[in-house]
Amino acid sequence: MDRDQVRQRLMDGASAPFVIAEAGINHNGDLSIAKQMIDLASESSVDAVKFQTFSTEDFVMDKAIEYTYRSQGEEVTESMYEMFKRTEFSKEEWREIKSYCDEKGIVFLSTPVTLAGARFLQSLDVGALKVGSDDFTNVPLIEEFASLGLPVLLSCGMADEAEIRATINAALACTPEVCLMLCTSEYPTPPMDANIRKLITLRSLFPELALGFSDHTQGHTAAVLAVAYGAHVFEKHFTMSHDLPGPDHWFSSEPDELQGWAHAIREAYDMLGSAELNPTDSEREMRVAARRSVVAMTDIRAGEVLDKMNTGLRRPGNGICPQRWHEVLGRSVLRDIKAGSLIAFEDLQ
Repeated sequence: MDRDQVRQRLMDGASAPFVIAEAGINHNGDLSIAKQMIDLASESSVDAVKFQTFSTEDFVMDKAIEYTYRSQGEEVTESMYEMFKRTEFSKEEWREIKSYCDEKGIVFLSTPVTLAGARFLQSLDVGALKVGSDDFTNVPLIEEFASLGLPVLLSCGMADEAEIRATINAALACTPEVCLMLCTSEYPTPPMDANIRKLITLRSLFPELALGFSDHTQGHTAAVLAVAYGAHVFEKHFTMSHDLPGPDHWFSSEPDELQGWAHAIREAYDMLGSAELNPTDSEREMRVAARRSVVAMTDIRAGEVLDKMNTGLRRPGNGICPQRWHEVLGRSVLRDIKAGSLIAFEDLQ
């Protein structure tokens, strides 16, 4: 999928869902693990695999800031700086990752945290830029990203309506190619906090905007509901194993879960189908077998008047519909009709 195809798929709300496997930092800074994750993503029938491209110094200066997370069944507290620092890749490694994605036929995406990082991704011919919920109110950065000529995906976790309006309006002043991703910044997100109906509000606020869902829930249900409420871009964290060390592995989806999630999204989209109130082709065939028609209940002679004694409603359904039985009653027939035969309007006078 080239850049223009990625742009079209992301921005066209009527297109099939665009599904992103979020590798994030679950590669633990190991290039071989990153490539294995790309392999797993490509086998899961997703459209893209997304990473996070950064230098830790760009968003964490104080090495004394600590972060507590769950890993391998235990609670771990460590320097936030050190935690992120060991997950960095060099520019050459990022080029190798992008090249490997191309080789595997899967779209490469990433979240930059600086304009320089976004420009570097642009040099790799990336199809879009993603902004995480942590930077959703970083309007100066978003304006810079939005001015680069690439679609921008914005996750709105932690934001209230005023913040969402301000950020989206600022982004739209720079580019029309914005996808707003519903997101709850809880890992994992409990069902009662998913609030999928927020998509209805977001659609009313921004009727022309592309909508997506950054899914931090466990299972498939939230994503299926999001499809029904109009989201068409989806992302979910995944890992090779919950048992790997690091802050995000324990709540991320393992490969089989990722594959099931992607399948559920695509199946839900297929199930939406058409809003037209018409039967399917198969139902048209079933109508003949299952519905009733007006039939002769007795042998009826020419000139005889039809009533509820000599006519009735029986299968098959390729004759006069029961809804029109009243148009038959009280009329006489032009020919002899045998019991069990369909009655046609051509038989009546």
